[in-house]
Amino acid sequence: MTNEADDDYYGTASTNQQHEGGDEYTSAKKLVQRAADREALLKNLKPSASSLSADRSSSDVTNSLSTTSTQLGADFSSLKLKPDHISRPCWTCPDGTIYLEAFHEFYTKAYDFLVAISEPVARPEYVHEYKLTPYSLYAAVATNIDTESIVRVLNRFSKNEMPVGVAQFIRECTKRYGKAKLVLKHNKFYVESDYPAVLRELLRDDLISQARVAEETSGGDGAAAGGDGAAGVNNAAASGNGSNKNADGFVVNTKAEEMEENLRILREMDGDSDDDDDDDGEGGAQKQAVAKTTVSFQIKGDSVEVVKRRAIDLDYPLMEEYDFRNDKMNPDVPMDLKPHTKIRRYQERSLSKMFGNGRARSGIIVLPCGAGKTLTGVTAAQTIKKSVVCLCTNAVSVLQWKYQFKLWTNIPDENICVFTSDKKDDIPPQSAGGCVLITTYTMISFGGQRSDKSAEVMNQIKGREWGLLLMDEVHVVPAKMFRRVIGSVKAHCRLGLTATLVREDDLISDLNFLIGPKLYEANWMDLTTQGYLANVQCVEVWTPMTAPFMREYLMADNARLKQLLYVMNPAKLRATEFLMRFHEERGDKIIVFSDLVYSLKLYAAMLKRPMIYGETSERERQAILGTFRTSDALRTICISKVGDTSIDLPEANVIIQVSSHFGSRRQEAQRLGRILRPKSYTQTDGSNRSSFNAFFYTLVSTDTQEMFYSTKRQQYLIDQGYTFKIVTTLSEKADLEALQNDYAYKNAEDDRQLLRIVLTSDIEKDQRAEDTAIRKSNPDGAKLADLGVKRTAGSTLAQLSGGSGARYSSGPRKIHPMFAKRRKARM
Repeated sequence: MTNEADDDYYGTASTNQQHEGGDEYTSAKKLVQRAADREALLKNLKPSASSLSADRSSSDVTNSLSTTSTQLGADFSSLKLKPDHISRPCWTCPDGTIYLEAFHEFYTKAYDFLVAISEPVARPEYVHEYKLTPYSLYAAVATNIDTESIVRVLNRFSKNEMPVGVAQFIRECTKRYGKAKLVLKHNKFYVESDYPAVLRELLRDDLISQARVAEETSGGDGAAAGGDGAAGVNNAAASGNGSNKNADGFVVNTKAEEMEENLRILREMDGDSDDDDDDDGEGGAQKQAVAKTTVSFQIKGDSVEVVKRRAIDLDYPLMEEYDFRNDKMNPDVPMDLKPHTKIRRYQERSLSKMFGNGRARSGIIVLPCGAGKTLTGVTAAQTIKKSVVCLCTNAVSVLQWKYQFKLWTNIPDENICVFTSDKKDDIPPQSAGGCVLITTYTMISFGGQRSDKSAEVMNQIKGREWGLLLMDEVHVVPAKMFRRVIGSVKAHCRLGLTATLVREDDLISDLNFLIGPKLYEANWMDLTTQGYLANVQCVEVWTPMTAPFMREYLMADNARLKQLLYVMNPAKLRATEFLMRFHEERGDKIIVFSDLVYSLKLYAAMLKRPMIYGETSERERQAILGTFRTSDALRTICISKVGDTSIDLPEANVIIQVSSHFGSRRQEAQRLGRILRPKSYTQTDGSNRSSFNAFFYTLVSTDTQEMFYSTKRQQYLIDQGYTFKIVTTLSEKADLEALQNDYAYKNAEDDRQLLRIVLTSDIEKDQRAEDTAIRKSNPDGAKLADLGVKRTAGSTLAQLSGGSGARYSSGPRKIHPMFAKRRKARM
């Protein structure tokens, strides 16, 4: 048996595998750098003379752009308000920050617009903060929102006069991006644009000119996008309007119109006001001359990557669209949604961004945990109806995705297959029809020697065309080993799904060009108000360290020992038992989370409740989860980090977190997601805003490093609108309850006995066993324990996805000169 460990975990991948997909990643880094340069210019952008409006002096503009630096930030108090500012919901600041009043009567309209053009920064209950970035503007033009419409509508929503620098920044970021597309239609690749001048400029490049194919005039792909929601997605394209050639030899086609769903806000605002006469210049002229046709030229199929790279060098990155309805070469997958499948409103909105013009756009959809990301991905695959590769993080998720495909669609068993280390289904040949292949990132990106069966399946994957590459938990893709996935699967469209588009490093921006722009991001609080998510009360419980534990904590020079001391704080143990008893009496279902396995075992023994961790057998795990789901006899279970993802417990409504992975914001959001599933008693009329039906407790030992980590972890959830209530008196009540009800640790003598146990224990033993068990229980990861290879940084999924703050180097490995000489001598 060939051991399918991923060599990239410890840096021994073959040279060819290291460079696979490297060109695309290098091109993405160029675009990331250009975006950073443009964003930096926003702070120092000076208005050109031609950009000054007729009724505003140069001094007025300078005042509007000037900011007074303070220790708290920038001072925008000098911004000039419009006379009717009360009727407008937004503040637009010179640095690209936008503040939205969530209580304003025009909140819904403004929110739909701002989510399309800017990045949400923080969305508390009353005032939201957004930020204009090159990436958000790229995403806006990707959905056919033109430059001048962005400037015009933002100006009408703004309470203050539009800063000239902001308008210039919007035009600078969108003047080239979105002006050209790479479209696959009729099984041929075309470079398409609304503007003939753009294509002429691209063809001045020798490599692009050489890739052009001279063709006869052929039938067009005219499209009309009418309707709304899912109906609009399914009926957005209609072919047959014919085409011809213009004087440049470009094929002229009827333009694929954007779905009404995506452009409604722009059209509504066009009729809302007659002010803002300064929009009637260059923008007004373009507004009256919106192109109704497109021009395009065909390129060779084997030159697509060359054309894409050259277009990036020319600062005309090509947005990719897949005209799947006119793809007659790749067979369809016999798959339709079942009659009982119901798509929610926000899922329709996200899909309308992807299929808005009758084609499939590549990009990312961000939905909270428990909001139906899987159904969104299944619906996208069913809409395209071409062969799909669905990538997951582990084998458990693979089985869950297969179950969801079978649950929501009528796909035959022979058209859905699984590719993991334990199960390798045969992929039906392309002549037999399309298929859905569900596998893991590590199975595709594996760089070592494979078994015969695995190599055969992998050759089939690489040797055929795929309509859709569907990526779950897409935030892991920038990791070094996962980047190769992009180059291994020849897919015409890429869709990424995640609940937490956040990483502890700076690599998240790579996704905008490795996959596509963010197409849609749902508001957690809006979904909670509408009853699609449980209403969670987040509580941070402060537990003071007892004197003996604090003394040892201050004297300890081992980071792991310090962590164990503040996790095993006796006050925290008593608070945990107090909360468990309180919520069990209410009839709640409780999950106790602990990253440290040593502490998990002690907490489980203290509470007399079962636990699940890396070494728990699959049979025992399923038995515990089954009893927890279906019986009131078991209301509390203790779980290690294996429960952060891939465990579906919709019955759970209380989480008690006693230890975590340092300052990982993503883990905090994932754990909250375990109780976000809507409860049967959740109100859907908005009346549930102040009535909580789920509780998320984080127990923190005061005056320790854990307080710093806790604050950092909570930041992502706070930005989504959650508030953390700090409770400082619960420990006192828990201490009294411990004496009255005979808790396991109730007095000072018990505390000293616990300290002796902690100080004499092998802290690392259980954690090493946990990590080994996790790797063995997930064969798609690196079975490093069986290889006897030293484990290096970046070998866990959390580290690979940026959870530990690790960075990735795209350059060659450095070799010490001494070893380089020895290698040369041997050669």
